[in-house]
Amino acid sequence: MIRYSNEEGFIKAKGIKFREGQNANIILPKVAVGVFSSHLFQDVIEKFPCVEVGYISLANFEKNVYILKYKNMDITFFMAGVSGPIISADIEELAAQGVEKFIIFGNCGVLDSTIEDCSIIIPTMAFREEGTSYHYIEDSDTIDMNPKYTSEFIKILDKFGFNYTKGATWTTDAFYRETQDKISYFKNNGAVCVEMEGSVIASVCKRKKLDYFTFYYAGDNLDSTEWDERSLSGLSKLDKKKEVMFLALELAIDIYNK
Repeated sequence: MIRYSNEEGFIKAKGIKFREGQNANIILPKVAVGVFSSHLFQDVIEKFPCVEVGYISLANFEKNVYILKYKNMDITFFMAGVSGPIISADIEELAAQGVEKFIIFGNCGVLDSTIEDCSIIIPTMAFREEGTSYHYIEDSDTIDMNPKYTSEFIKILDKFGFNYTKGATWTTDAFYRETQDKISYFKNNGAVCVEMEGSVIASVCKRKKLDYFTFYYAGDNLDSTEWDERSLSGLSKLDKKKEVMFLALELAIDIYNK
């Protein structure tokens, strides 16, 4: 049982933390891009002008936060935390430091084998099979996703020649419990993919009145008699995944002042 409360949380996010010499009064750029892949995260840091401005502190690890300059515009850049609890903390702390709009993307499993490996998926709704979102918004089986910026993103996909699929996603806490029974159930109810953060991103941003856009690039295939890993490994088809990174940066530029 999860008991929903509409009150504000007893513990408040205070923002990111700082090391010696960093500006503890900094207001972060209002658009943030978060990526779940450590390989893509590192590639961006090496490829573009990036300044480390602080870090998000968790119980047993830290994640550096950067200001990334892309096409002469400053963007908050961070490695998005895997799982609902961690991505919710990322959003809370970055919002407390000035971020108003989030673009978050990463890999997902597909429930339709015709969806091409590494192609783009735009979630329109999420089945909420996780716990974190139920602390942010009231109980429901689903939540609508991406109420803003879908048309802007599709124009970018068309410009760069990316195939895409729109549909529902299944957000789960337990990827080792993606059973054949569950796969069939969610596929039959319209889900085209499965991941671990979608419904949480939507619910946290809805409660905190933050703008967001989240999308996926297709990875492993669950629409088969046996699990098909395809490009799930972080280094598999890395050059193609690096191209996906530009989609997020282009969208950040496009929505900055919208």
